[in-house]
Amino acid sequence: MKNLIKVACVQAAPVFLDLQGTVNKTIQLIADAAKEGVELIAFPETWVPGYPWFLWLDTPAANMPLVYQYHLNSLELNSAQAQQIADAAKQYNMHVVLGFSERDHGSLYISQWIIDNHGETVAVRRKLKATHVERTLFGESDGSSIQVYDTELGRIGALCCWEHLQPLTRYAMYSQHEQIHIAAWPSFSVYGNATAALGPEVNNAASRLYAAEGQCFVLAPCAIVSKEMFELLCTDETKKQLLKMGGGAARIYGPDGRDLVTPLAEDEEGLLITEIDLNHIIFAKTAGDPVGHYSRPDVFQLVFNAQHNTNVIQKAPIQHTPPDLAQHTANSEVEFEGE
Repeated sequence: MKNLIKVACVQAAPVFLDLQGTVNKTIQLIADAAKEGVELIAFPETWVPGYPWFLWLDTPAANMPLVYQYHLNSLELNSAQAQQIADAAKQYNMHVVLGFSERDHGSLYISQWIIDNHGETVAVRRKLKATHVERTLFGESDGSSIQVYDTELGRIGALCCWEHLQPLTRYAMYSQHEQIHIAAWPSFSVYGNATAALGPEVNNAASRLYAAEGQCFVLAPCAIVSKEMFELLCTDETKKQLLKMGGGAARIYGPDGRDLVTPLAEDEEGLLITEIDLNHIIFAKTAGDPVGHYSRPDVFQLVFNAQHNTNVIQKAPIQHTPPDLAQHTANSEVEFEGE
């Protein structure tokens, strides 16, 4: 495990609803980060093929044409496009944490793919519970996705968006002694005038709290809504009031909760890059470790089911020895003769 690590956090717009276009942009961002000596790059929630903002703007029936396109442009892990990303991680000696819409046969999941610098999969995790209208498009995961993974860079974990507002999920992650956390966000672009809960201040506070509460480094990549996305999705005046362009608010936090990099403007594309020192976690943990010396297991305990659940439990069929018909006939005859 290394102590000094150069990391990058993406703030950019995907090539919306264009699988290959977004894969190409992904590889370019990995290459750009490599030129700066970066060893770990983090991408926003559903970076491929972009966050489905149309879910928040219209009815399920009206959205079906866009849902169809979204399925077609979501990423399958055994696809040529996925292999291109894995190859890029190896080529540029880069650890990659990629937010993507995962297509698994007929279902979609909000997923994060952790790839090491050899192009090998460390883990693929799925959002435990899709948020609000996301549930009309995406499935959900189980406790097997609430895990922290050992890598050459340290213990890395990841969550998406409002998973950071689930206290028990956070504590389950902290309990695994996470050192680098990827807090992936889409962009803060919808219902801005209606509620602060979906805005940058509240949700960046969640990322910052995660860093201070879990005493770990937090990379919080964040997408932006481009002009092209806005024009595609906002087909009437009402929709133009609900969604805005920009919305980027990528951040990198230290284990004491401080900002480590000057943020970009909310409509600016780029990479937040800094060097982190894992030894700084020691100072934060000394002050208060909520899963160690600062805990009270005699008062509070978390029951955490980390098992993977499957829809079908297939049991092996019983192997019967084929009957010997001649012997069966002979036995029958003997039994008959004995009567």
